[in-house]
Amino acid sequence: MIDRPVKAEVSQLLDEFPAVGILGPRQIGKTTLAEAIASVLTPDPVYLDLESPTDLAKLYEPEAYFDLHVGKLVILDEIQRVPELFTILRGVIDRRRRKGFKTGQFLILGSASLDLLKQSSESLAGRIAYKELTGITALEIAGLLPIEQDTLWLRGGFPDSLLAKTAAASFRWRLNFIGTYLERDVPQFGPRIPAVTLRRLWTMLAHNQGGQLNMAQLGANLDLSAVTTKRYIELLEDLLLIRSLRPWSGNLGKRLVKTPKVYIRDSGLTHALLNLTTLDEVLGHPVVGASWEGFVIENLLSCLPAGITPWFYRTSAGAEIDLVIDLNSDKKYAIEIKRSQSPAVSKGFHLGCEDIGATERFVVYPGKETYPMANGVTAMSLVEMMEKLAKLSA
Repeated sequence: MIDRPVKAEVSQLLDEFPAVGILGPRQIGKTTLAEAIASVLTPDPVYLDLESPTDLAKLYEPEAYFDLHVGKLVILDEIQRVPELFTILRGVIDRRRRKGFKTGQFLILGSASLDLLKQSSESLAGRIAYKELTGITALEIAGLLPIEQDTLWLRGGFPDSLLAKTAAASFRWRLNFIGTYLERDVPQFGPRIPAVTLRRLWTMLAHNQGGQLNMAQLGANLDLSAVTTKRYIELLEDLLLIRSLRPWSGNLGKRLVKTPKVYIRDSGLTHALLNLTTLDEVLGHPVVGASWEGFVIENLLSCLPAGITPWFYRTSAGAEIDLVIDLNSDKKYAIEIKRSQSPAVSKGFHLGCEDIGATERFVVYPGKETYPMANGVTAMSLVEMMEKLAKLSA
């Protein structure tokens, strides 16, 4: 097992809140993390898999069951399967508070975002803290695991894919993961359409990694309406599989692009959808630049403190910044992402920096050195940029 930094963060939250929710896609390591945390905090934790009929049967009278385990950490896995538990947990937590049990009671694991759980999760407002568990990052493997950054990029951050004994085994795992999601998990939350259509949608997203989507055109290619296509894009986002990066919307009097850029969050899944099994195949494919860009963005955002919103910037006049970190009116980071070992930035990047008033300009590239470039730009490795962002505060 990899001892992930988020373990300490979740343990701290359990010391402060009655309940803590860990959100992340399936197979990202939520259960393993929860069991590792529980083994340290309590000698006899209770684990319930809400997809198991046996465990669900134990919750026929949930309040009575929870009353039997006062003082123990109860782990509820796949909470999105039984969202009505949120309301019940509220009453249980409030009654326990009056008896002196205030923190560290429930560890809730979910494979969907807060948006998907919104109506239910609002029941626990003020009683729960959430933490998203992302894939293994470049910062985590740096100096800790004998894994090259390019291997992480190729295989992605799902532990079973990254740590597979061979590249072929990693690729098979990702294909199986994609098939399971298409056939079982996505239909659970949306109207049923053929898995083959969903696969085509996901593959189109991989080909258009980091692109701005035309829902009508995408839907026409799939024989779906624009409304249905948009619903499925939003569902994949709610399942924490894709990210919509919003355009910066400051009032500049410019003609700003208004459509989000859409990324498949895990680079390994992007490569599997495109049938790219080796690094050489990725490097020779037209998606290479967009795949690297998405990989870098996910890694950078994984260590961005809560409360800081990321953006991209683009105007119809050609000004463009891959990633804008807007801390406040006095500090804005403009980040360009390049796959080249000898990166160069375009005129459009500098125009964008002038437009938004960027206070610092960076290029993230695959190399390890940090060095100054022309016009106040600093070239920086991915890991060093991650360390810099992790030190920020909102």
